[in-house]
Amino acid sequence: MTIRASALVRTYGSVKALDGLDLEVAEGTVLGLLGPNGAGKTTTVRVLTTLLKPDSGSAEVAGVDVLRQPGRVRELIGVSGQYAAVDEYLTGRENLELVGNLYHLGRRRARERAGELLAQFRLEDAGDRPVKTYSGGMRRRLDLAGALVARPKVLFLDEPTTGLDPRSRNDMWQVIAELVADGATVLLTTQYLEEADRLADLIVVVDQGRVIARGTADELKAQVGGEVIELVVGSADQVPVATEVLERVGRGAVTTDPHTRKLSVSVEGSSTGAAALVEALTALGERQVDVLDVAVRRPTLDDVFLTLTGHVAEESRAGSPQKEVVA
Repeated sequence: MTIRASALVRTYGSVKALDGLDLEVAEGTVLGLLGPNGAGKTTTVRVLTTLLKPDSGSAEVAGVDVLRQPGRVRELIGVSGQYAAVDEYLTGRENLELVGNLYHLGRRRARERAGELLAQFRLEDAGDRPVKTYSGGMRRRLDLAGALVARPKVLFLDEPTTGLDPRSRNDMWQVIAELVADGATVLLTTQYLEEADRLADLIVVVDQGRVIARGTADELKAQVGGEVIELVVGSADQVPVATEVLERVGRGAVTTDPHTRKLSVSVEGSSTGAAALVEALTALGERQVDVLDVAVRRPTLDDVFLTLTGHVAEESRAGSPQKEVVA
């Protein structure tokens, strides 16, 4: 395994950011690390990239012990975090050349590599502008480019596409896929199931510092049913009746939004969504419930997390001591 973590524990005061977390990432693969805000994803990345020491447990990257040889680990990895770690007073090109010099590439090779990456990330036209003039998406692309200057074989990408527009996100996905095709190993933290679905060979779900599920995207979706029924009823007083009906045709808890009068429930198997919807609409019609809108869709990340953890993936834990240091 290129990345291995065993029984990692890290506390902040009375809060356990990591509570015996285990991970393994095979060479040349992408592990998607999913979890809500405060689950421990970023703390995991910080431990594995030598930025934070665990209270207990062990970890290795490319066969190198993270605690005993942190300097060697840093030589082998590239890191792109949630917030672009770039100097806004330097140009994009100068930022990349600076990283190249820190990796001892030599002035000429650092300059060449900066030009290659500016082209790869569609930043050529902005390469000689100060980064403070860049948009948020441009900064994120420059940050990932910086992580690739030394062509590392192990990459840690902590929510690299958060805040990007659809085109930039797709571009980033393409770059990551190409890196893996060339043999890179990637640990990717994300709140987007579609991102993990597209990129990850294996997904690990964490919550409260513990691994609570492992599998492919399809396997995780199967845990909440093959499809989800959604409907909107005509008035607030019809929500309880609609909830009762959906509880009969679906599996698990019915999610309701009292403000929009929208209800949703998972159903078993990918082929039963239409049949369950017909059954629900028939029962609702018999009970004179007005249905304004209906849909059958595949499960989303929120559905997975609602089933696994009881809350959605984007939910913040207000007041948690982890809020400033983990995601």
